[in-house]
Amino acid sequence: MIYNQILVRFGDLTLKGKNQKQFLNKEISLIRRKLAGLDVDIIVAHERVYINLKNEDYKKVIEHLDLVSGLSSYSLVVTASKELDDIKEKALALVKDEIKPNTKFKVLTRRADKKYPLDSMSVTKQVSGYVLANCGIENLKVDVHNPDNTLHVEIREEGVFLFLSDIRAMGGFPVGIAGKGLTMLSGGLDSPVAAYMAMKQGIEVECLHFESTPLTSIESSQKVVDLCKILAKYAPNNKINLIMVPFKELHMALLDNVDDSYKITVMRRMMFRIADGLARKRKALCIVTGESVGQVASQTLQSMNTINSVTNLPIIRPLVTTDKVDIVRTSYKIGTYETSIRPFEDCCTVYLPVNPATSPKIGKAEYYESKFDWQPMVDFCVNNVRILTITPESDYDLPSMGFEVRDVVDEIKNKNHEE
Repeated sequence: MIYNQILVRFGDLTLKGKNQKQFLNKEISLIRRKLAGLDVDIIVAHERVYINLKNEDYKKVIEHLDLVSGLSSYSLVVTASKELDDIKEKALALVKDEIKPNTKFKVLTRRADKKYPLDSMSVTKQVSGYVLANCGIENLKVDVHNPDNTLHVEIREEGVFLFLSDIRAMGGFPVGIAGKGLTMLSGGLDSPVAAYMAMKQGIEVECLHFESTPLTSIESSQKVVDLCKILAKYAPNNKINLIMVPFKELHMALLDNVDDSYKITVMRRMMFRIADGLARKRKALCIVTGESVGQVASQTLQSMNTINSVTNLPIIRPLVTTDKVDIVRTSYKIGTYETSIRPFEDCCTVYLPVNPATSPKIGKAEYYESKFDWQPMVDFCVNNVRILTITPESDYDLPSMGFEVRDVVDEIKNKNHEE
């Protein structure tokens, strides 16, 4: 390969008005952190970034760029001087290296540097004619309307850049620019994807898991730890806080006191109360969930309305209108699918009622809640969480440690200082 640079483009960031500089600075900082340790130079110029590859494998750099939210696209680039002969030679080398026989191509020139003596059409004609005459590629033809390959020549003040394709990046906004949110992470397919989508749109997330061992298996909590290891790759500093909520006593109380049809509704209302209290303590601005309209009984609009009524914080549902097949596709893309499908259920599914209410009423939910003194248990959950700081390299194996989650978290707390 003859590429010596990667050209990085910003997407929606360039549409920002007075806040554009703040967004760009956050984005550039995120790029620098994600590429730390790689043998590259990062050059910022005119609202775009050039990454000099030096001796680094471009594939490895792209793997790291794929973890950066807020980027629109990037291209593998060959740089040239502004001398026309050098542009033609570099174009020829790129075409010979990348374009196959029996294909059609065209040259597309963009002259951003208006001081350059030749106009775009003149450069295009010179380069395409030279490449066609000297490449030696069998049956290579110029087709300006339906090309198989387009050779882009960008002439800018800082240099000339030649590339054949745009690689789509994550998009969105730099994670953290929108503030912090708490993601309710169950361990299934949906909530990790929701956490990823929230980060993609600029929300720095902390993950909230309601552990209820031994009512649920310790393996279900291990799933959540392992999912956070994957999600941490997308976080600003490659680490993510996992907040473990001691939910067992409250879980048992509502199982004993709430009618079967309302168990999930009341359980979710308790979870949202706890999430509300923790969000305020953790200075989070919203609660993020993996809910999608109509997917299960607790995700009908009526159910959401009844559950939402216990908090006035914004509830962000990135997947609210997303098809399951698209959720699965995204889980494959971000690497959470295989972990999510492990057969260990969380507290919302292990005691799933036969006939859960699909149109629960607030008044009826409050009636069942009046049957037991839940407020002290909610307060206990809020005030007795344990926080694990998870990185992609974390090696916590909860089942093999032979402890319940509460014991394990105490042990881990001695090794990790909350930041």
